[in-house]
Order: sequence, then C-alpha cells, then structure tokens
Amino acid sequence: MNIDLLPLKNGIVKEISIHEKPHFLEEMLEKTDLIALKNVQVDGLFTKNAIEEIECALSISGIMVLPCSITLKETDYPFESKVSDTLVNLFEEIGDFEKKIENTIDILPIIWENILMEIPMKVVSENAKFEKQEGNGWKLITEEEENEVINPEFEKLKDLL
Repeated sequence: MNIDLLPLKNGIVKEISIHEKPHFLEEMLEKTDLIALKNVQVDGLFTKNAIEEIECALSISGIMVLPCSITLKETDYPFESKVSDTLVNLFEEIGDFEKKIENTIDILPIIWENILMEIPMKVVSENAKFEKQEGNGWKLITEEEENEVINPEFEKLKDLL
C-alpha cells in the first residue's frame, strides 16, 4: 500500500486520508497462526506536525481466521487496532531502522505488524464441546473451579499456623 506523501511534504494539502482494503500474500500467513484474514479495512490520516515530521493515525479492523484451541476448527475472531505515531517511530518499532521516508511510502509492514500484535494466544469456538471431561488421573476444571481448588499441601500449612 503505497502512499504518495509529496503533496503533504510540499504543503499542497494539509492531510492525506486513506480508506483501503489491503491484500496479504499467502507467504505472510504461513509464518503465523493465522489461517486467513477477511474484510481487513484500513482507515487513516497522515499529517505534518510542527517539526515537519509525518504523523500517521490508522485504524485497522477485520476478521482473523484462527484454529480453535480445543477442536482446531477454523474460528472467526474480529479485531481492531489503532495506530498513532510518527512514521519514523513506526518504522523503528517494526525494526526497519534504515527506512527513509521518501515521497512515497509503503505502509503495509506497519499494518501487518499491528495485525500480528492482535493475534490472541487462545481462541475457543462457540461451538466447541468438550467430548471427554474426565480421564485416568485428570479432570477438566473450569476457571471458576480453578479458583476454588486448594493445593492439599498448602492446606496442611494452615494447620501449622
């Protein structure tokens, strides 16, 4: 997604707004937990601040398709990310220190990095059912039950006090 910054740098316009639907290559998805990305929308505004730096304010939203942590079935996970900083700082954050802000700039690496930061550690489908809830030496407990369970060894310590 190349953005022409020349009109902004020359003072022809005060701001540049974008409303784009970026496309991501399959190779990018292969190195992540993402199965697919759907309906990704990027809305943004580029302005020049008092010290002549280009500032960027982006809103990135869409749907991630991730494997369910229980069933491994595809699960839709809506996401939204807000980005607001100077272009120099944003490229430093993603590790592209040598990137010079020329007349046109590709903001796809910034968008991609912020999408990756929104990937949750665990996704559970609404349709996921626990087939087995108990087995030989184990039992599935919910988060509420987990808070109630007290280690028997710690229970013995209470008697000492």
